[in-house]
Amino acid sequence: MSAQPGATIPTAAQIGAIHSARKVAAVHQAKRASFFRGKLDHIDLDRLDDPAEWGKIPLLDKDMLRSMSDAQFYRDFCLPPGEGDGIAQYWRSGGTTGRPLFYPRSRRDIEVAMLGFARVYPCAGAKPGQTVHCAFPLGIHPVGQMMARAAEASGLGALMAGAGTTTPSSLQIELIDKLKPDVLTGMSSYALHLANLADQSGIELARGSVNLVICSAEPLSAAKREKLGRMWGAEVRDSFGMTEAGMMAAEDGIADGFRVWSDLFFVEVVDPTTGQQLPDGETGALVVTPLFTNNITPFLRWMSGDLVSLRREVPGAGPFAVFPVLRHAQRTTGFFKVRGININHGEFEDLMFRLAPINDFKCEALTLDALDVLRVCVEIKRDADPAAAVMLVEREIKRVFELTARVETLELGTLAREFEASVKAPRIVDRRG
Repeated sequence: MSAQPGATIPTAAQIGAIHSARKVAAVHQAKRASFFRGKLDHIDLDRLDDPAEWGKIPLLDKDMLRSMSDAQFYRDFCLPPGEGDGIAQYWRSGGTTGRPLFYPRSRRDIEVAMLGFARVYPCAGAKPGQTVHCAFPLGIHPVGQMMARAAEASGLGALMAGAGTTTPSSLQIELIDKLKPDVLTGMSSYALHLANLADQSGIELARGSVNLVICSAEPLSAAKREKLGRMWGAEVRDSFGMTEAGMMAAEDGIADGFRVWSDLFFVEVVDPTTGQQLPDGETGALVVTPLFTNNITPFLRWMSGDLVSLRREVPGAGPFAVFPVLRHAQRTTGFFKVRGININHGEFEDLMFRLAPINDFKCEALTLDALDVLRVCVEIKRDADPAAAVMLVEREIKRVFELTARVETLELGTLAREFEASVKAPRIVDRRG
């Protein structure tokens, strides 16, 4: 292992040695924070390689941090930067609910985090000398600016376009046509938005230069992956991280899941009720301990809310095959009820993306004339029969959800204009007050 963590891909033996040393360091770091006072005194630091001893460390979750005021968080949880270090950035906590927190990141944190982001490109199949159109949002979420800078660090050229709120999507399509990048990076919903916009303009991205799409920051279902691959004519790879830790993993196109950087993060899967570690392959709650990006925020056994499985020995080719494979369960709590029927957002999105005549859609729960109504607005591809497409949508929603939807058609481009100002396209919304 080099002096700079993450600068090289370690061997399995080196990863084991890193865990032994850095788990002890992580507990020492946490014990410096007032938040952990008295909570770790029973832990035997000489026995942390024993899963039973490590499992005595209490789990940390979002509700514990959100119960603190901002002043308490910065005073009791965060640590002052070490000697010769200092705050370099603030990263906004992820998620769409609750009060966000802004995590200070030291210069040492950023140096290691950058290497975690940079690994995404070679793991996903990008090569030095290629160019990247970075369409992640450029703002208080770190993924946009870190992925753009990581492209440079990986020997790729980067166009830092940002999402549509930074560079209008129509201009992004024009730039992709002119500059002919090899790789597109962005949230899957925005990559679909760009593809739909191009299609409405008669531009066939599937015949264009992009041969690799790298996503992150939101779930990528099988249906969405298939549609992205079809519309861009490209391989689609996903990546996975969290602001409490950093960019943690990426798909290599071989293993069924993410190769997780286990030299930088100690990853566990536990029973969400008992907190007990689960065997390889079983689905449970993801628990992460950053081993190096904890200089100011000493996250220790952080339960992120993700449901995953982990397999530690998965055959593969290349240097990234040393890493275990994390598979996201892709479960979501996003749903609403219409006339007593649960509409799971992920399932509904998957259904719509698999309907070939539908270019794009939005779904709304409304109250009309004192009755709950599911209204689905669709844009239909230019070469499809509108009446047949509407009948198909009605029939499939009825078949899958046992609910009669009110289906309306929109002119091509309507949703692109509506979604333009949003980081995440609000395709499924409850408007019942």
